[in-house]
Amino acid sequence: MRRRRALGVFFILLFCISFLASCGGHSAAPSRPEVRPWPAAKKKAAYLGFTIQAGAFSNVANAARMTDRLRLQGLDAYYFVSSAGLYKVRFGNFAIKRAALQKAETLRTAGVIEEFYIVSPEEYAVARRTSLGDDYLREQLIKTAGEFIGVPYLWGGTTPEEGFDCSGLVMAVYQLNGLDLPRTSREQYAVGELANRNSLQKGDLVFFANGKKHPISHVGIYIGKGKFIHAPGRGKTIRVDTLSSRFYESRYMGGRTYL
Repeated sequence: MRRRRALGVFFILLFCISFLASCGGHSAAPSRPEVRPWPAAKKKAAYLGFTIQAGAFSNVANAARMTDRLRLQGLDAYYFVSSAGLYKVRFGNFAIKRAALQKAETLRTAGVIEEFYIVSPEEYAVARRTSLGDDYLREQLIKTAGEFIGVPYLWGGTTPEEGFDCSGLVMAVYQLNGLDLPRTSREQYAVGELANRNSLQKGDLVFFANGKKHPISHVGIYIGKGKFIHAPGRGKTIRVDTLSSRFYESRYMGGRTYL
């Protein structure tokens, strides 16, 4: 009887020690794979500061080459079609005009650019948002996007699976109107506010999973009536497609708004 009692006490102590070791003690927790969540969403896109504009090319390939040279300098450059039909290049985001001037002069001295122009924040469409409202700004976004239709997308950079080309177009359209967005499609998806497909508005972004490695690999600009403007891939021109098409319907991942 005494032996049974001793064995009972022994097993009770053993159970308590095991419990403390696994739950209440200081032993190392089992290793888990690192999970990196999306950064906290920003509900509105930041306003752009001073930017540098350079070049005036009749050949889009020349604008693309300048864009690539500037990217080698660590600058988020992009080209666009001006009202005169010439391709121009913009880059940078500077809080004060003096900083933009200094950077532009440095690049001109190095032979990266020639003549340049400093674009001030009050020149962007977003500067008129207070007096004309969000609808005006949204119309300006899709008007700007429409000016890219048919333009060859020759920008270099990372692989198409990372959404560099398509996200570069989106960044350019927003920056030309004074709104700053991140570079890649995955970063763009991580900010802004979720927009339900049934409530998408002009200028919102729509995202797709075209690649095999990442859940977000393509992005376009919604222009209304179920249509969007995007850069479909290297060597192709910028065009309009529909969300209801079989290809994009099956790859649709969601929409975001930034206004």
